[in-house]
Amino acid sequence: VILGCKQTKEALVIDPGDEAAKILSEIDKENLKVKYIIHTHAHFDHIGGTGEIHKKLAVPTCLHKSDLPLYENLPNQGSSFGMSFDSAPPIEKFLQDEEILEFGNHKLQVLHTPGHSPGSICFKLMGGPEYLFSGDTLFKESIGRSDFWGGDHHTLIQSIKNRLLVFSSETKVFPGHGPATEIGHEKKHNPFL
Repeated sequence: VILGCKQTKEALVIDPGDEAAKILSEIDKENLKVKYIIHTHAHFDHIGGTGEIHKKLAVPTCLHKSDLPLYENLPNQGSSFGMSFDSAPPIEKFLQDEEILEFGNHKLQVLHTPGHSPGSICFKLMGGPEYLFSGDTLFKESIGRSDFWGGDHHTLIQSIKNRLLVFSSETKVFPGHGPATEIGHEKKHNPFL
């Protein structure tokens, strides 16, 4: 996901799992100035394109500190799934719960939502449309897996209930995989909650 400010052209890249060339092409096409590469968590399908994008843009990579062991083991993660990855670039900024990231005229709030992984986070757009970027914490009528290293089902459910379902029913949720949804829809139709 690329989030950009129309007025200032400042932008953030969220979870570049792959297709780095496509992401870079879109950034060039829109003449965006990327401020950070930010990650909801450190599974290979969310960080696999980070190295190539970082190499081209030379902007800070950001992650919650609790997912650093996962991040630093990108080659091992890939080999477990029959894929090959180089080591990811160093994390230059650790994201803190409730921290505010600014890009142009917009602000994004960091919400620590462990359970899918120890350092899983979501991002809530502030002062604009009710948008939530949920990574692999919450999906349309589903939730993230908790059977990977560091995952915990009870913690994941508590994160969703205490950190995400508190937002208005109209809040649009953009998961790391699959279709968008809304908080109100998940309150009514998500069988895991």
